[in-house]
Amino acid sequence: MRPDLLRLAAALADRGELFAIATVVARQAPSSAQAGDVALVTRDGAFHGFVGGSCTRPTVLKQCLEAIADGRPRLIVLAPDPRSVSRPGAAVFPMTCHSGGTVEIQIQPVLPPARLLVYGLTPAGAALVRLGAAMGYRVTAVDPAASAGELPEAEAVLTDPAAIPVAAGAPAVFVVVATQGEWDEEAVLASLKHAPSYIGVVASAKRAEELRGFLEGKLHGDERRLLEALHAPAGLRIGARTGEEIALSILAQIVEQRGKAQPRARVALPMAVAEQAVDPVCGMTVAVATARHTAEHKGRTYYFCCAGCREKFLQEADRFVAVAEGRR
Repeated sequence: MRPDLLRLAAALADRGELFAIATVVARQAPSSAQAGDVALVTRDGAFHGFVGGSCTRPTVLKQCLEAIADGRPRLIVLAPDPRSVSRPGAAVFPMTCHSGGTVEIQIQPVLPPARLLVYGLTPAGAALVRLGAAMGYRVTAVDPAASAGELPEAEAVLTDPAAIPVAAGAPAVFVVVATQGEWDEEAVLASLKHAPSYIGVVASAKRAEELRGFLEGKLHGDERRLLEALHAPAGLRIGARTGEEIALSILAQIVEQRGKAQPRARVALPMAVAEQAVDPVCGMTVAVATARHTAEHKGRTYYFCCAGCREKFLQEADRFVAVAEGRR
């Protein structure tokens, strides 16, 4: 992988931005791509690197954006005759280059890690920060009595419950309130702006009922749906007693919750994946927004992969339109 792509991937990951990496895993001549070629596609559709020429790039771009949107890796194959290709689990697309060649590309979305917001640095809260970080969560802790340098495992330690910034992109957010009843209500209300898929409150059953009653009187409209994410008392019932055991039971419940959340909700992308057209001459998919070669015919705009296809179309437009209609 090229050093510039490695640096770009690291920078995007550090900022919590979504992107996908496409890697050529196999090819058959005369494809211009080579095994090991890599491209990186960002959430806004920017394409960096090389995995093949103009006949390959539009399909790879579209599939990368789809992978970012649904969070699932995929293997794609571009071949002159898709019917001749048999790859279990692979999506096969036509290779429209006149030179031919087959290329197999693995696409891996890279999504921001889930966020864990911990309110209250009680023994259970502090243990949650340590264990959550070890499990790969981006952990933010907040406690009015927190001191600088406390809990280095956390990405940030804040003193104001309302100061946690809303993350860009679409990472899952899990909230745990471990304030020992001192400011439970404020913590839960402050967490709602993050639209968490899980809110756990470390509390007794009696205290949990009091908290539910308070929230039902405070929340209105769509906010009331967030009560469905409330787990109070938090954690699986495993007989936990110490702060570490309580933290373990809560993280186990979060893992269980994430497993039940399949299929993953699609991420809204600023670039419309559907804005594609088909070159009526060669059948290649062309990105409408970046198409350099277009032609008007009977009040309709047609898009082309190259100047050669456009010139052929202008000479026999009616014939190519009829062929294109027959492909549908």
